[in-house]
Amino acid sequence: MGSTTAPTAESRSEVDDLSEDDVFEMLSNRRRRFVIHALKRAEEPVDVSELSTHVTAWERGVDPDAVKYEDRRNVYSTLQRIHLPKLEEKNVVRVDEEANLVEPTPTLDDLDVYIEVLRGREIPWSLYYFGLAVLAGLVLVGVAVGVPGLAALDGTTAAVFVVTAFTVSALLHYHYGERARLGNLEEPPEIRKRE
Repeated sequence: MGSTTAPTAESRSEVDDLSEDDVFEMLSNRRRRFVIHALKRAEEPVDVSELSTHVTAWERGVDPDAVKYEDRRNVYSTLQRIHLPKLEEKNVVRVDEEANLVEPTPTLDDLDVYIEVLRGREIPWSLYYFGLAVLAGLVLVGVAVGVPGLAALDGTTAAVFVVTAFTVSALLHYHYGERARLGNLEEPPEIRKRE
């Protein structure tokens, strides 16, 4: 699982050594995101076969026990040849080829990855907050100039409305953000169904 202690100066500098491009490159592939998710949840090194079973299950939307050998073999091969070496190159995992084990490094433990997954007609949080700010601004201007309907409100009531709207939004954003972090819940964020 992810580290809950403050990162050491050495591990913090390792995370700082990763550029935004490095992080985006790591996250640009769904299999690597699934590997990162699985390793952030692991409490000990993970066998590559077990890792490939989980990645295959998530890709196919099935239970890990239902994964067939033929399906897992392709994932296993690409993990070994492509994805794990890329992650090891960025110092986010260590691969023990003799024991066939992968473990997260302090760099991965300290890397907090948030994936904003949009489904259907959802809007990104940044656009939501922009709309909320515009609405709050219109309410405040409406109260100040005496727009009918808003003229009955005083400045304090309008301010309480704005603060409440942003507080409720921030709490919701925090809740959904925690669910969208790699390694926080059983399944990766992009395959979970919205509750």
